[in-house]
Amino acid sequence: MRLLGKAGCQARGFASAREFLDNSDPGTSGCLVLDPNMPGMSSEVLLAELEVLGAHLPIIVITADDDAGTRLKARKLKAVGLFHKPVDGPALIDAVGWALEPREFEY
Repeated sequence: MRLLGKAGCQARGFASAREFLDNSDPGTSGCLVLDPNMPGMSSEVLLAELEVLGAHLPIIVITADDDAGTRLKARKLKAVGLFHKPVDGPALIDAVGWALEPREFEY
């Protein structure tokens, strides 16, 4: 999050998907950067909750796992980017910038 803040992004961190849902406005534009293997609520349930709320945020996945299951999760999330830890900072900043550019995403 500090990396994105230093790049001029207004980044906010959340301890869980539930905390994110409880503290964010579905009408707010932005980009969601997440690990699909987060504790608590699964990334698939988070996506379903966002759809119910009408929030359509581009998603960038950051993960320590490099396996078919994780890549499949990223596809199910309709992720616009997939990064493996440790993350290449400039590449992540570029991906977030690209995701925030006005365009029509297919959800």
